[in-house]
Amino acid sequence: MMSTNYTQEQSDLKTEVKSLQQEIQEQERQAENLEQFIHRVHKNSTRTELTPYALRELVKAIYVEAPDKSSGKRKQKIHISYDLIGFIPVDVLLKAEQA
Repeated sequence: MMSTNYTQEQSDLKTEVKSLQQEIQEQERQAENLEQFIHRVHKNSTRTELTPYALRELVKAIYVEAPDKSSGKRKQKIHISYDLIGFIPVDVLLKAEQA
């Protein structure tokens, strides 16, 4: 009976080790992507205007939602997917700008 429990625990631990290794690899990949993005931002930080080259280097896609006129004013939401890092919520960007 103890042998069965030991074998099951060993199998569970092997599965957990594989899962954690995959998570570590994902975290390392994300950290590398973030470093590359920061390098690109620093490279373009001296620019005074947004050029097509800088835009292509930093932004992967821009999504524009349909306009909403229900409040009496026309509003549109825009979502920007940055290259290598994905979406950054607007509230995070606003907090960083105010700091």
